[in-house]
Amino acid sequence: MPLPFFQRRRRYEDAAHALYGLLVAKARDGAFYERLGVPDTLDGRYDMIIIHVALLLRRLSLVSPGAPTDRKSPGARLAQEVFDLMFKDMDRNLREMGVSDYKLGKEIKKMARAFYGRAMAYEAGLRDGSLETSLRETVYRTVEADPAQVAGLAAYMRREALSLSKISEDRLFAGGLAFGPVVSADPDPAVAPAFASPPKEA
Repeated sequence: MPLPFFQRRRRYEDAAHALYGLLVAKARDGAFYERLGVPDTLDGRYDMIIIHVALLLRRLSLVSPGAPTDRKSPGARLAQEVFDLMFKDMDRNLREMGVSDYKLGKEIKKMARAFYGRAMAYEAGLRDGSLETSLRETVYRTVEADPAQVAGLAAYMRREALSLSKISEDRLFAGGLAFGPVVSADPDPAVAPAFASPPKEA
């Protein structure tokens, strides 16, 4: 029997909070900054959040459709909750940094544009093998990137995209996922296309 609307909404919200917390925790992993040369700046840390949210949304685009009467698939609904939560978090962080209400809207729009552009570039890179180029133009845009570090971050993303594709839907909707080590001796996998358009800003 389908859950009532408010119970389903609460289920999506709870899962989104759990998943987003895990994404942010992984984005703060010191190995990205110490071993892969990601700039340890506000922009660098936002770039790492973007990467992990984009990888999750990529996985959620594969979730099976819901009931014929559903306006959105379960995966799209959970993706939207995670996306909205990310920008609520960005809004809160900017306010804590002292950004005025006048500038806040402009900053959020700029961050949203950065997210969309990067998410689509990373998906294209995962599909056609140009991920290293995308990373040099985004994550490493302000530094002289070591090719080995760029390749290491690209390999991490490919491994995690493949790993996420194997996580069950039940686990995702219970707010569960796990990321592997930032640097690994495992082979760098090829990743098949699996992405839908990212959600819209609320």
